[in-house]
Amino acid sequence: MARLFLTGYMGSGKSTLGERLSAKLNYYFVDLDKFIESEYQQTIPEIFAKKGEAEFRAMEHNCLKALIEKDNVVIACGGGTPCYYDNMELMNNNGITVYIKMSADTLISRLKVAKEKRPLLENKTDKELMDFVTRQLEKRENFYNKAQFIVKGKDLKVDELATFIKEQIGL
Repeated sequence: MARLFLTGYMGSGKSTLGERLSAKLNYYFVDLDKFIESEYQQTIPEIFAKKGEAEFRAMEHNCLKALIEKDNVVIACGGGTPCYYDNMELMNNNGITVYIKMSADTLISRLKVAKEKRPLLENKTDKELMDFVTRQLEKRENFYNKAQFIVKGKDLKVDELATFIKEQIGL
């Protein structure tokens, strides 16, 4: 019985990797943002627009606590999840945490094409995006680095990650 939490900045591939990894491990997959949207019947951009980031973070924390009750699950966390409340400690105490680490440049090139889907990025120029991502990554890195395992996200192969995880949890 295990819980695996994938953390990292938005655009690092947590959801894509998580879905593939869960299939390899024969685990359930949960994208925390999609779980929040389902629980509250609103999209993340709607929650941010109507209730603000502070309320969103409270909702996110409550959903994370609910998911900790599940076994044999891979959870792709939101980029900010580890940085609020005691979420990183909660995840470390209740499962295996993996930080998918990527450089700011790689993240920015990925995020440029999907800005409109991300409430914290929409309407930013390329320069504003670069400044924002660089600053946020610097702030969040301390939280991300508390993960039990740190893996290089660029060109990360799901088979390699699955093998590594299986070794760690004894599958």
